[in-house]
Amino acid sequence: MKQVKVVATIKLDARAARQITDISKRIKLIAAAGPAQREQEGDTAARRQMDAILGDAEVIYGFRVPGNVIARAPHLKWIQVMAAGVDRYLTDDILRSRVTVTSVSGIHATTIGEFILGLMLMFVKRSDLCFQLKQQKRWQPFNPGILRGKTVGIIGLGNIGREAARLSKAFGMNVLATRRSAREGQKCRNVDKLIARENMKELLACSDFVVLTLPLTAQTRHIIGEAQLRSMKPTAYLINIARGNIIDEKALVRALKKKWIAGAGLDVFTQEPLPSDSPLWQLPNVIFSPHVAGGMENYIERTNGVFCENMERYLNKRKLLNVVNKKHGY
Repeated sequence: MKQVKVVATIKLDARAARQITDISKRIKLIAAAGPAQREQEGDTAARRQMDAILGDAEVIYGFRVPGNVIARAPHLKWIQVMAAGVDRYLTDDILRSRVTVTSVSGIHATTIGEFILGLMLMFVKRSDLCFQLKQQKRWQPFNPGILRGKTVGIIGLGNIGREAARLSKAFGMNVLATRRSAREGQKCRNVDKLIARENMKELLACSDFVVLTLPLTAQTRHIIGEAQLRSMKPTAYLINIARGNIIDEKALVRALKKKWIAGAGLDVFTQEPLPSDSPLWQLPNVIFSPHVAGGMENYIERTNGVFCENMERYLNKRKLLNVVNKKHGY
């Protein structure tokens, strides 16, 4: 019986590891979280250890994919990453190879959808002002806004974008959306109007909230720059839970300083961690978080469920879930 060597670059507890090995006696699970992390930190001994581990590896599972992995793992067939966005994994060697890459696309829809609604509510209810008033011990009543009747424009209508649309409709909002394959007049559930990507300025001009939920690819890098920011309403807010490089961050800082837009809710940045000298730390019209929108209490459990389903499919030579289209980048 031919064994399938699975290298886990994430630390798994006994229950999660057993969930994988119980799938089949053919699976040989190698715990490599420690050496994988130390190698990433520049430990040469750990790199030699990883070379030995990768020599006959068939499957890699985790957040980390070792550098130069195709040359180091000549028997590698499949990489299961524990993220939905795969831009940082699609290195030149992986793109050129025949190795299959799968993601955990879909598991983040609920948590990120809630995060998006949370940001919109914080802006419309002036939570930032409430925090300031509390710190200053000032009692200053004001009139909060409401989401009902406002328009949200969603750029990227995958699992997360569709969930954001559903929740927005539940709040009585008007929903505009665009995606790579959108055609004018096309219908989509919970979307009042689907707009072709080439007409994105219409979405920007009409929206009170512009939400970015698209993957980072060569085509979407800096898809929001000065021209797009100037197309937005001065009362509108930009929300980015996708990838930092989807926005031209320098143009965004100018837009926020000069009030081209009212504010921004950011979970992702061009450079992470955000440098201490970034103007975004000081801008009063920015709410941001340290790339946590996709987090959840049972993250490992959820990703392990996807991997185990795919592992069964792999062993039975069935089509895997969430196979990444290397040409499209997601």
